[in-house]
Amino acid sequence: MSGSPDSRVADEGRLDVEQISGTAEAEPRRGGPGEGRGEAAAPAGPTEGTWRFPVPAAEASVPLTRHAVRDRLLAQGMAGVRYQELVDDLLLIVSELVSNAVTHAAELSPEVVTELAVRGGWVRVSVEDGDPYRPKALENDTGRTGGRGLLLVKSVTLQAGGVCDVERTGEGGKVIWASLPVPPEPEH
Repeated sequence: MSGSPDSRVADEGRLDVEQISGTAEAEPRRGGPGEGRGEAAAPAGPTEGTWRFPVPAAEASVPLTRHAVRDRLLAQGMAGVRYQELVDDLLLIVSELVSNAVTHAAELSPEVVTELAVRGGWVRVSVEDGDPYRPKALENDTGRTGGRGLLLVKSVTLQAGGVCDVERTGEGGKVIWASLPVPPEPEH
């Protein structure tokens, strides 16, 4: 693929992912309980790492980014009931943040970059664009049909026991991020 932003969206609807750190693929898990004697036990939590998903600031990038993040979360070991609520919350946050960036920042930012980091019992998702405007979470206004995406992100993040914020980048844009805790391993 060439280096233009549009070429990062592959023909089959998948994104090129820039791996920053961590394991490229989680080890496949084979067999169920009691199978495979002598094999190492499955890890207690997800495999750590950091990945970037650069996309053009276009509507089609919202579902592509959401699917790429979901695939990466699952590959890092966040499949199954224990992680379902966390993955659902993260995908909602990604959808809202990328959608906001595409809708409000595309004129000043032809590219939107989502970063996913799994580290130290937390999962952080951030979306960066080149627009310097710092958005605010609007209060619930029944007269408006939109504009509550950041309020939803803030609410979902806080309900999950996480934190979120907006920061300026060195290039004059912004990064909106949310960090959610990984559910603890169930006690036996």
